[in-house]
Amino acid sequence: QKGAGSGSPRRPRVPLAMALRRLSALDALRFDYIVVGAGSAGCVMAHRLVKEHGATVLLLEAGSSNRGSWDSWKIQMPAALAFNVGSKKYNWDFHTVPQKHMDMRRLHAPRGKVLGGSSSLNAMAYVRGHALDFERWAEETGSQSWRYKNVLPYFKKAQRHDLGASLYRGGEGPLSVGRRRTKVVEAVTEAFIEAGVEAGYPRTEDMNGFQQEGFGQMDMTVTPDGVRASCSQSYLDPLLRPKSEEDRAASSRLTVATHAMARRLLFEGDRAVGVEVSDSSGDSHKIYAGEEVILSAGAVGSPQLLMLSGVGDAAELERCGLSVQHHLPDVGKNLQDHLEFYIQFLAKHTSLYPYAATFGGFGALSRYLYRRPWNAVLAGASWFLLGRGISATNHFEVGGFIRSSAGKRHPDIQYHFIPGCVVGQLEFLAEHGYQAHCGTMRPTSRGTVQLAPEDPRGPPLIDPNYLATPDDVEDHRNALRLTLEILEGRSFDPFVLRRFSPEDSLAVDSDRAVDAWIRQHSHSGYHLSCTCAMGRVVDAEGRVLGLQGLRVVDASIMPSMTSGNLNAPTIMLAEKIADAVRKVELPPEEAPWHEAEDWERKQR
Repeated sequence: QKGAGSGSPRRPRVPLAMALRRLSALDALRFDYIVVGAGSAGCVMAHRLVKEHGATVLLLEAGSSNRGSWDSWKIQMPAALAFNVGSKKYNWDFHTVPQKHMDMRRLHAPRGKVLGGSSSLNAMAYVRGHALDFERWAEETGSQSWRYKNVLPYFKKAQRHDLGASLYRGGEGPLSVGRRRTKVVEAVTEAFIEAGVEAGYPRTEDMNGFQQEGFGQMDMTVTPDGVRASCSQSYLDPLLRPKSEEDRAASSRLTVATHAMARRLLFEGDRAVGVEVSDSSGDSHKIYAGEEVILSAGAVGSPQLLMLSGVGDAAELERCGLSVQHHLPDVGKNLQDHLEFYIQFLAKHTSLYPYAATFGGFGALSRYLYRRPWNAVLAGASWFLLGRGISATNHFEVGGFIRSSAGKRHPDIQYHFIPGCVVGQLEFLAEHGYQAHCGTMRPTSRGTVQLAPEDPRGPPLIDPNYLATPDDVEDHRNALRLTLEILEGRSFDPFVLRRFSPEDSLAVDSDRAVDAWIRQHSHSGYHLSCTCAMGRVVDAEGRVLGLQGLRVVDASIMPSMTSGNLNAPTIMLAEKIADAVRKVELPPEEAPWHEAEDWERKQR
């Protein structure tokens, strides 16, 4: 194996999350691998390369540690997820360019800037997607290695499910996955499942198993003791705080540097040999890799760094005043994202309002001004002391998957149900209520991530180009109407007070009115992806086409979006490519999947 025997010099043990200004002592050293970005994929790659490959790895993160700060609890506590999505401390806090098909709105596009990346900020929903997504990937990439039977072993390798191992689940991996039901709101969350069944959809026992289609409990990345299972917690912590001899040995080969901003890749001819990095003081350091540089900076950061290094569309790079290292025109193209809206109802009782609602109008302080502070104190104390209670869950405990119309072979609409009404994506309405997050999962619109010609090193130009195709407009229109049908079912009769959004005045039968409401009220699902797509920018093992010693491993290499949240498939593809680096592969596992009978003629 390469790595331990590759002749790389032994480097001194460097403390966890050191400031990069102390990396000057490492400038002359050469690691086997440099991984840029400690998000979901980067944490997986670093863990597997040091532990299974015996390699020396430098893991660079532009943000800070997810531990050791007074407010680190906001990352670790599952119910506190909204704190960091709306904060710039752990978040790149990007926004899109004005969206021409959405009344020129600029949509929020948060990205993790912390160990764990977006897995330290996200809603912790564990959704693999449908088996047919990966059959499609095999066709799009021209590689049979991405078929469902080939990726299933890597989903299982990563996972440690509370329910134990099965044909579909893993039971011994680093990533904690489980299910939770919060007693005080269980009646209304169960009503959502019953409403779906009442509307003619199936109940599913495992959305990540045989049958995605239907309504049921959702999996979440939360540990049994109620802590967010970010990829930093799952993959880095065992090495940074080792308890076994095996982990201590692996730990000696891993260096993690925070506040380490990658400025450009270093090349010798067509081979990537290192990274130029700036520290928190602005000083630059050149660090070298003996084997490979691996970009895991995400669907925005990875194409951005490639372009800043002269890899991309030659004409666009020259417009930005950058020298061209390698003409690769599809870098930053093919951007895809999920677009969502909320359907909300006010309720008579049974919601999270008594525990989560705050007083607005006081800026950042509003987050802490709870309307019923005694409830918030009890909920917080239960979590801090016992890892239990209402703060130990993401509250996306139930959900559903349906097809928007006949002719859809597998579900293209996803629901996350929450027993409360959220205003502006982050604040709870100070009334009882409930809502379904609704969005389509396989958009046909395609966008771009580009450098800004006037400031190439500034925030990139993110243009998902939402609702650019008639198919996307029609699918969202169908989704809204189908969702109203479900939420207006008899199962909600004990709870419903009135519809809150869209208002009753919306002419639901009018395509024009519905389309206008969707344009005005939808927002990003925070699932940016596909900007360094396999087959277009990288090969089926993440190697950048036309260059040596350089891979991309993150959601940017997906050829198309999976049908659901993206953290689980991102972790899977990193597990799979980590094995590809070692030139090994887990044997395929055959497992059946569900397709609705007569899907070509019936919507349900």
